[in-house]
Amino acid sequence: MRGLLLPILMVLIGIALIIRMAAIGTIIGIVLGVLFIAAGAGRIYLERRA
Repeated sequence: MRGLLLPILMVLIGIALIIRMAAIGTIIGIVLGVLFIAAGAGRIYLERRA
């Protein structure tokens, strides 16, 4: 479980970035949010696979 803490936080930060930047209207923040979610999901996938 300890190895999943950082990837889960990355996904949550990505979601928060998307919500916040969608309210402001900044596309760069939305892209960064999607990248955070992808990185966190990839780490979760690799952690579960190993």
